[in-house]
Amino acid sequence: MGWCWRRRKMKFARARYAGICAGICTPLLAASPVLGEAASQMGVAASLRGHAGAAGLSLIAGLIVLAALAALLHLSQRRRWLELEATHQLELAALRAKLDRAELFLGVETQIIVAWGGPGEDPDIEGNLWLAGDRSNPRRVLAFGSWLPPGMAQTLVNSVARLRARGESFHTTVASLDGRHLEIEGRPVGGLAVLRIRDVSGDRLDAVRLQEVQSATLEQLHALRALLDAVPSPTWVRDGGGKLSWVNAAYARAVEAKDREAAVLRGVELIECQAREASAASRGTGAVWHGRAPAVVAGERRMLEIVDAPAGSGSAGMAGDVSEIESMCAALDRQTQAHARTLDQLSTAVAIFDGAKQLVFHNVAYRQLWALDQAWLDQKPTDSEILDRLRRARLLPEQADFRAWKADLLAAYQSLDTDEQVWFPPDGRTLRAVISPNPQGGVTYLFDDVTERYRLVSQFNASIRVQSETLETLKEGVAVFGSDGRLKLFNPAFADMWALGRGELDNRPHIDRVALLCAPLFADVDIWGALRAAVAGLPDQRVGLERRLARSNGSVLDCAAAPLPDGATLLTFIDMTASVNVERALTERNQALIGVEKLRNEFVHHVSYELRSPLTNIIGFIQLLDDPAIGPLNGKQREYAGYVMKSSSALLAIINDILDLASIDADAMELSLDEVDIAQTMRAAAEGVQDRLGESSLTLRVATMEDIGSFVADGKRIRQILFNLLSNAIGFSSPGQTIVLAAMRQDGEILFKVTDEGSGVPPEILEHVFDRFKTYTTGTRHRGVGLGLSIVRSFVELHGGRVEIDSAPGKGTRATCIFPLQGAKLPATSTAQGA
Repeated sequence: MGWCWRRRKMKFARARYAGICAGICTPLLAASPVLGEAASQMGVAASLRGHAGAAGLSLIAGLIVLAALAALLHLSQRRRWLELEATHQLELAALRAKLDRAELFLGVETQIIVAWGGPGEDPDIEGNLWLAGDRSNPRRVLAFGSWLPPGMAQTLVNSVARLRARGESFHTTVASLDGRHLEIEGRPVGGLAVLRIRDVSGDRLDAVRLQEVQSATLEQLHALRALLDAVPSPTWVRDGGGKLSWVNAAYARAVEAKDREAAVLRGVELIECQAREASAASRGTGAVWHGRAPAVVAGERRMLEIVDAPAGSGSAGMAGDVSEIESMCAALDRQTQAHARTLDQLSTAVAIFDGAKQLVFHNVAYRQLWALDQAWLDQKPTDSEILDRLRRARLLPEQADFRAWKADLLAAYQSLDTDEQVWFPPDGRTLRAVISPNPQGGVTYLFDDVTERYRLVSQFNASIRVQSETLETLKEGVAVFGSDGRLKLFNPAFADMWALGRGELDNRPHIDRVALLCAPLFADVDIWGALRAAVAGLPDQRVGLERRLARSNGSVLDCAAAPLPDGATLLTFIDMTASVNVERALTERNQALIGVEKLRNEFVHHVSYELRSPLTNIIGFIQLLDDPAIGPLNGKQREYAGYVMKSSSALLAIINDILDLASIDADAMELSLDEVDIAQTMRAAAEGVQDRLGESSLTLRVATMEDIGSFVADGKRIRQILFNLLSNAIGFSSPGQTIVLAAMRQDGEILFKVTDEGSGVPPEILEHVFDRFKTYTTGTRHRGVGLGLSIVRSFVELHGGRVEIDSAPGKGTRATCIFPLQGAKLPATSTAQGA
C-alpha cells in the first residue's frame, strides 16, 4: 500500500531537480553575454586610443584574465551540473522503475485505492473503477450510496470521516448492490489517509466467510461460557484424553479451587471414579450418559444428577444437585404409603392414573366396586382398557355412542377443572363419579355408591314436592302451628278464606294474633279458645279437634285440628257452604228426579208399545196388499203403497233411534258381544244402502286388509254404525262420486273409515255434527232429523271406542270409528239390568 507515497516522492524529486537546474544555468547564461560585450567594448576602446598607456593595457589584460577565469569557472560548474543531472537521471529512472513495479503490483489485484492528503486536497483515486459501478467518473467511488446498501454506505461514510479526522483504522466486508463481495480497509499511511476497496472471490471469499464464521463461533462460545459461568450447576469440558480442558465457576466452587484455571490446571475431579468410568464407556459408544452419583460439593456430600455427552474428540458434562429432590422423594414416598393405607380404609373407591393414563394406585373399595382382579390391576392397565373391560361386564352406564362417551371422559386428562358425574349402571346402582385432574398429570377418580342416598333424597324431595303442590292446589285452608304456637306454614287458600294478607302471615304470628285477625268473620270465643288449647296447650295427651264454623258472611267452614309428630299442630278449614246448600237442594230435588226418572221410563215403554206396534202393523198390511194373492193393484196403487212403505220404514227407523238413545241415556242398553266378522259386516252394511246408491248414481268401494279377521263386538250395532255413516255420506255426495268403506288393524285397534267426495263440512259446523236433532244441509239435498251421527258416537263409545271426523269445505269428509281390539266391556249396571 506504500506505492502511492512513493509516487508522490518521485513527483517531488522531479520538481526539485528542475528547480535546481533552472537556478544554476540561468545566471551563467545571463553572465556570458555581458562578459563578451565588455571585452568587445574594451577592444574597441583600445583600438580607438591606439597607444594607450600601460594602465589601459593592464585593464585589458585584467579583463582577459577575468574572462578566462569566468570561462574556467563555467566549465567547472557545468561539469558539476552534468554530474548532478546524471545522478538525478539515475534517481528518476529508479523512481520510474519503482513506479512501474507499483503499478504492476496494483494491477495484480482487483482493487481501488483512494488517498487523501491534507485538508482541502482532492483525493487521488486509482484502480479498477468498475468495482464501484462507474469507470468514467472516479469521484463516483466516494458516492458510497450509489453502489452500497444505504445502511452500509452510511457506516462507511462515518468510518472514512473518523479515518481522515483522527486516523482511526477500520476493516469490513460488504456486498455491493450488484452482488459483489468487497473488502474495504482504511488506515493512515505516511500522513495520508488511504482507503482500499478490494474484490474478494474464490479462496479469498471462502477465507473471509470462514473468518466471519469463526468470529461468530467465538462470540457464541464466549456467550455460552458466560452463561455456564452464571448457572449454579457444575459444568466441564474434557479433551480427547479425558482430561479437564474447561470448567465453569460453579465447578471451581464445588471442588474448592481458587478459580477455573486452577481447577483445570490441577485436574481436580468432582465426580467419583466409578461414575467417570461409566460415562467414558458410554461416551466411547457415542451415547449420552445419564446417571446419579454421590459427590463432595464444597465440603458437603451431595447427590448429583449427571449428564455427560460426547463433543468432538472430547466430551461435555453438567451435574445438578438433586439431594433435596431425593429427600423430598423419600418423604413423598412415605407420605404416599401412609395415604394409601388411609385410602384403603375408605368406602369411597379411589383410582389414580398418571399422565400416560396408566393406573398407578387404587384402593380396596375400587377393586370391590368394579369386581376387578388384583393381579390384573397390578399390571397397571390403562384407563381405556379398564373402561372397555367394565363395558364388557355391563358395569358402565349404557351409552348410544360409547366411543364418544369414552373420549369425552378421557378428555379430563387435558382439562383443568374437576368434573362431577352421576352414573346409572344397568345393575340398578347409582354412582357418584368425581374426576379430578392431577397437577403432575393424570387424573384421580372417586366413586361413591349413592344408590340409597339418592333413593332417600328422591323420596324426600318427591314427598316435599307432593306436599307443597298439594297444599298450593288445595281448596281447603291449611295452617301449621309450631309447638310455640306460632304459624309455620300456610297455603293460599287459608289466607284467601280468612281475607288475610301474606305480609301479616309471613311474620309468623301467634295463634292469638291469628284469632284476632279472623275475628271480623268469626268471633266465637269458645271455639277459638278450643283451637288455641289444641295448638299451644300442654295437655297430658294430645287429641284432635273438629268444629263447624258458621261465619258472619253466611259461609260455613269445617275446622279440624290434628297433632303432628314433631309437636306442631295442623289446622284445616274446609268451605262447606256450597256443600250445605247443595245438600239442601239435592234433598229437595231428589224426589223430583225420582219422579222424572219414573215418568221417562213410563214414556219409553209407552212409545215402544203405542208407536212401534201400529207402525209394524201398517208395514205388515202394506206388504200384504202388495201380495198378488190378495188381489191385483194397478200401477198407481202400487206406487202409493211403495210411498207408504218407505215412509213407514223411515218413521220406524227414527222411533228405533229415539228408543236406542233413551235406552243408552238410561243405562239400559245391552250389547250382545260376540265374534264379529269384519269383512262380512261391511258387506252387510253395503247391501243395505244399494238402493240409495242406485238412486243417487254413486259408487261404493269396500276395501279391507287381507286376513283382517274379527273382533269382539255387537254385530247388529256395528252394522247400524256403518249403515248410518254410509247413509250420511250418500246424503252429502253428488252423482258420479265414489264413497269408500275401509277397515284396518293399527296399534291394537280396529279402524273403520267412511270417506266421501262431497262438499265437506265447514269448521264452525264440524264441532256440532254429533249434537242431537241438529242437521246441516250445507247446500246438499240431504235431509234428516240429526240423530244418525249421535247414534254412531253413542254406540262406538259404548264399545269403548271413539269417533273422529276430518273434513274441509270442497274436499270431502272422512269419518273414522276406532274400536279396541280386545273388545268392549259392559258396565256393571248394564249387566245387572240385563239380568
